[in-house]
Formats: sequence, structure tokens, C-alpha cells
Amino acid sequence: MSEEQLPPSVLSEIGSPIRENRLSAVEELSRLAWGNDLETAAAARLALQQMMDDDSRSVSAAAAAALERTAVRLDPERVDFGVVAAETPRLVADVLVEGPPLAIAGATVTVSGPGLRAMLTDRQLRIMWLPRSDWLDGSVTVRGPAGWADVRVTGQIAATVPMAQVPADAGGMRTYDGVPGYGAYGPARVTVLPPPPPPARRQIGTTVLVAILTTLVVLGGAGVAMALLNGTAPSRNVAAEPTTPEAVEAIGSADPATPQVTRVPLGARVKSLAVPKVAGTVRVGTEPEGLAISPDSRTVYVANQNSHILSIMDVPTRKVTSVTLRNNPRFATTSRDGRLIFVSMYEADKRTGSGVAVVDARTKKVLRYLQTGLQPYTLSVGPDGNLWVPIHSEGRVEVFKAGSLERVGNIILPPNPHAVGFSADLGRAFSANHESNLVSVIDMRTNKLVTTIPVSRAPHSIAVSPDGRVVLVAGYEANTADLIDANTLRRSGPYPVGREPQSVGVSADGRHAYVVNEGDNTVSVLNTTTGVATATVKVGGSPRSIVVAPDGKLAYVSNGKDHTITVLRVGE
Repeated sequence: MSEEQLPPSVLSEIGSPIRENRLSAVEELSRLAWGNDLETAAAARLALQQMMDDDSRSVSAAAAAALERTAVRLDPERVDFGVVAAETPRLVADVLVEGPPLAIAGATVTVSGPGLRAMLTDRQLRIMWLPRSDWLDGSVTVRGPAGWADVRVTGQIAATVPMAQVPADAGGMRTYDGVPGYGAYGPARVTVLPPPPPPARRQIGTTVLVAILTTLVVLGGAGVAMALLNGTAPSRNVAAEPTTPEAVEAIGSADPATPQVTRVPLGARVKSLAVPKVAGTVRVGTEPEGLAISPDSRTVYVANQNSHILSIMDVPTRKVTSVTLRNNPRFATTSRDGRLIFVSMYEADKRTGSGVAVVDARTKKVLRYLQTGLQPYTLSVGPDGNLWVPIHSEGRVEVFKAGSLERVGNIILPPNPHAVGFSADLGRAFSANHESNLVSVIDMRTNKLVTTIPVSRAPHSIAVSPDGRVVLVAGYEANTADLIDANTLRRSGPYPVGREPQSVGVSADGRHAYVVNEGDNTVSVLNTTTGVATATVKVGGSPRSIVVAPDGKLAYVSNGKDHTITVLRVGE
């Protein structure tokens, strides 16, 4: 405590042997802590902290109460976005930051939870949720000279009510139009579904929470403290979510007339393992290469590059069926709704048969073939549903529009693009360019190359964490991996892995990265924060690709030499 910041009369009362004088000092310090002189206010709070150790129980209790009165507070302390449609792009809620001027002076914001964003402008804390997984149970913390406070944020994606099936005049449904310019996606329409049907003899009310959803704004600008996904700030203990059908939660005041709504219990959180375990091996086609998995984590698609066969494995039974294609399949991905499988193809000369097969996931029939440039490589589907096809031999990426599959983009990149990953919130795509030792950064609003980032030699594969924050790159000839901050574009590494790292993936919770090492038949596991290896897992011969199930429990590795896929348990 700096004595120069406090009036002499207060310092005299603090040091007085008379209890009543010290109690008077507590009241004066409380008043100073609410003042506009921030240095004096900070000194007053520090003095109150020290007086909590006073020999007098009444003085210490009074100091503790004064600290509580002068601390930062958030209203409300709980935000529940409720049950929303799977296609909902984003939801926004505003929280009031209360307390003395010191509460917002130099305050910082951190978040913990998949798809959460937050910013602090003056006394308004704006919380945004971009639904990705089927659950949200996170927190947003404001921390500064006046202490810290957090908001618990919850929500759930409807599993059985597609947005398209909800009538426009559905009871209780409200829509909000966002303003243009946010990220890469322009105007947004946020749809909030009504809660699920209540138990017998209970009535559904209209949640007051919807009233705090506001039109969206561009995140950024001077004086805005912005929090990235999955921050590490501590959070207070919170009560468990009700799990019985009868459990209801009042939204708003405690008045009995306040409507109540039934809440669906939030999904269980899956935590990735630092040391994955081999859970089995399944034989598929001849020389499996690329892998894809359905959004519900129940079906794995395997491109067998030394045949014309796409293998389809049912995860619960591990039964494998096949679809015959026109040419040798190389890599695969699925549409965002899982109804279509896209498979890149070309023959051994890397020219003949170049194209993309479009397969119906339900009927397992080829619907059509897309004509592409030579040697279409690792396919990926962007946040808007468009299909991105790296054309390895021609140094470009072709983009096909969701639905019509009409080619709408042709992005020239350094030689030679192998794979593309996306940070939806930042509106950026990242491409690993094998012969150039570069990662390209693409603005998804314009489909233009923005910049390049030097990485380890021969970047062969790329993956972006589910929260869009971390980019992982495999350096095939360097036997290393690099990590890139998707926001700042700063690279860390290189981090040593196995020999000839061929493919990469990231756990569903973003905590661990997986690097498939073709040269020594292993998968390296890295901590995505530190880059430190947590495990090396032995898999089959000549492993080529890895795919992580969206539910975070299993991952699959294709083994080209063994004609198998290895099943890894990566989460629990």
C-alpha cells in the first residue's frame, strides 16, 4: 500500500489501537474505493485487504464486507442460451458490469468454453456463442484491480429438430437480424427455438433470456478487450445442471408469476487423453489413404488409393461395406450435414481420372463426378458448406458452392497446396503448401491470399482446432510439427515428432494434437499450448491419415501397408 495515496487522517485511524477508530477507517476506505481517483481507490482496497487480518473480529468482518461492496460484479451471473437449432450461426447476450470505477479500469476478459467469444466495452460485457458442439457449459471472467467475477454460460444444440422443419410462426420462436460485417459471413439471422415439450402437468413459459439477445456487432475497435476461445482464467464452483425431467429453472425474478421453462441436461464433456490407447484394428480396402467421419461420429469413410473402392465402416459394429468409384480414391470429407461424401480421385500418373466423386451417404450410390484440375488432394468443407479442393499439380485451390456444387472460386497459391483448414470466427482459411515450405492465409470473404507463414520443410498436412484458435502443420521432410496462432499468425516450434509426419489432427476439446508419422509407424501426441509431446502411440504399417470423431472419443488412422485402420481412444 502506498501511504501517499491515502489521507493522513485515514492512515491514523488504520493504525489506532482503538477498535472504533479502525471501524471508522473501514467506512472511509470503502468510500475512497468507490471514488474516481483510481490510484487512491486501489490503495483503499489494498488497505481493506490488510485489515481483514485485524485482531478484532468485528474490524476484520467489516473490512471483508467493504471489499465485497467495492468488488466487480456481473448482472446476471448466469446466461443460458437454451436449446437452439443446429444451423444457428451465433447468439449474443449482454451483461452489465457493476461496481466502482476501479472495477472496469484495466479489466481483462477471458473465456472458457467451446465457441465462446466475449468483449468488454465500458460497462457492457458482450458474450457471443457460436454453436459447434452439442453442448456448452463454460464461463466468462472479468478480472481487474477490483477483483474478479464470472458468468456461467450454458446452451445446447437441438439434436432432433432441424431448423428447416420449424415453421416460421412456431410458438415462442424469435429471430434477430445481425448487422453486416461480422467476420466472413455478413448479415446473420439468429433463430432461438422454443424449449422442448414439458413433462405432464407442467407448462412452458417464454424465457426472459431471449430479451437480452441483441443485434450483432463487429467485434473489435478501440477500447475493446477481446477474449479468445478456451481461456485459462479460474472459474468459481457452480451447481450441477439439473438432470431429472422434473427439474426446472426460473428465468428472471423469483416472483411465482415468472414463467418457468424445462431445461434439457447439457451433454457430457469429453476430455482428450494425453496418452491415447489403441482400441482395435479393422481391415478395409487396399492401401487406405484419406479418411472422413460423419458428423454423428457413427460412420468412417476410407479412400483406398490402390483400388477403386471407398470403404464405409459402421462404428458400433465395425462392419465394412464398399462403394465402387470411377478412379482410385485418394482423400475424403463429408458435407456439414453428413448427407454427402466427397472423394478426390486420380490415377498413379497423377493426371488420369482427376476429379471428385459425390456419394450419397444413405444409399451409398455415386450421384455425380466433379471435374477438377490435375491431382485433387485433401478435401475439406468450409464453415459455409462450400467444398475446397487443393489442386496439387497446378498450385491452386478450387471452391465449389454448397448445394449446387458449381465452381465459384479459384485461388492461386504457392506450390503446391496439400490441404486446407478453417478458422470460422476469423474468416480465415489456411493451406499447407508442400513445395514452398509455407502456410497460406486466405481471406474467406474474398477468397484472396492475404499472407504466407514460413514453416518447417515440406508442410504436408494442416488442421485447425475446433475452436478456430490453433493451426497445426506437419513438416514431412523436417520430422517436426509447427503450431500457428490463428489470430496473431505467430508460429511456434518446430516441435520434434516421428519420421515423415504425413497427417495431422486436433482433439475435439483442442487440447491435444495428433501427428501421423509414416516413417516409423507411430502417432505423436502434442500439447497444443506448449508443443510438448505427451505420448507416442504405435499404429499399423505406413500410416497415412488421421481423423478425430466429432464427439471426441475416438480417432482413426489409416495404415497403407497393412490395409487396415487403427482405432484410437483419444477422449473420455
